[in-house]
Amino acid sequence: MEIGMVGLGKMGANMVERLVRGGHRAVGYDSDPAAVAKVVAVGGGGANSLADLASNLKAPRTIWIMVPNGPPVDQTISNLLPHLAQGDLLVDGGNSNYKESMRRAAELKTKGFLFMDVGTSGGVWGLKEGYSLMVGGEKEAVARLTPALETLAPAKDKGWGHVGPAGAGHFVKMVHNGIEYGMMQSFAEGFSVLQHKKDFALDLHQVAEIWRVGSVVRCWLLDLTSLALAENPNLDGLAPYVSDSGEGRWTVAEAIDLDVPAPVITLSLLQRLTSRDADSFSDKLLAAMRQKFGGHAVKTEAKK
Repeated sequence: MEIGMVGLGKMGANMVERLVRGGHRAVGYDSDPAAVAKVVAVGGGGANSLADLASNLKAPRTIWIMVPNGPPVDQTISNLLPHLAQGDLLVDGGNSNYKESMRRAAELKTKGFLFMDVGTSGGVWGLKEGYSLMVGGEKEAVARLTPALETLAPAKDKGWGHVGPAGAGHFVKMVHNGIEYGMMQSFAEGFSVLQHKKDFALDLHQVAEIWRVGSVVRCWLLDLTSLALAENPNLDGLAPYVSDSGEGRWTVAEAIDLDVPAPVITLSLLQRLTSRDADSFSDKLLAAMRQKFGGHAVKTEAKK
C-alpha cells in the first residue's frame, strides 16, 4: 500500500524507512527540509508541503500523522483537509489524549473522513525491532491500514491489535506509559540502593546483566538499563531531571475518575516532578518546621 507520513522526527522517519523496506510506498513531509531529504535517501518519497503530499497519493489516501499532541494535531488536520477527499483516512500515531481522539474521529466522520488512533511504542529501536501498535477505530479503517500495521509491527500477527473504537488505541497507550513510569521508577530506586551500598563496591552493569537472564524482573527496560550502565557506569554528565510527555498524568487522572487506586504510577509521576525542583521550597519549609518545633539543626546554602 502507499501511505503519507506527516512529521519526520526520529520515530516518524524510522517508520517510513521500515515501510519502504517492507515494500510499501511512503511519502514524507516535514517542515524541516533536511528531515524530508533523509527520508528520500532511504527510499521514501518527499513532499515540500501538505498539498504536495496529498497530490502525491492516490485516493483514497492514507496519511499518518506523527506530531506533538494537542493543537499541533488539530492544526495539521485542519491544514490537510482542503487537499483531501471524502473517504481518505487520517491516522494519529502520536501520544494524543484519547478523549481528543474520540472528538477528532466524530468530527471527521461528519465530513466524510475516516480516523484512527494508533498508540505507538518502540522508540528509536522500532526500525530494527518493530513497533507495538495499539489501534483504535472503525473496522473499515483498520482493514485498510492492516498491511502497513503488519509491516510496522514486530511480526504480522504479533505486537499489534485492534483494541476498540476511536480513542481506545490512545487509551491503551496512555495506560501503557503509566505502567512504564512505575517500572522505570522501580529500577531506578533499586539500582540506587545497590549504588549506595559502598561496602560491596557492586558493579551495577554486572548485576543488570545477571538479572537479564532467567530473573523474574527481566524485560526490555532492564536491557536498556544495562546498556546505559555499560556506556556510562557513573552516569557522568547527566542531570537528575526527568521529563514527562503527559501520559502518566492522564493515567493518574483517569484512575481517580474511575476510583481505581494506582499508587505506584502516581508516586512515580510525582517523583518526576520532584526531580525538576532544584530549589525546593517545600523541602526548605520542612527543615524550617523541624528547627522550630525541635530545635533541629538545618543546613544553609553557601552565599553566592
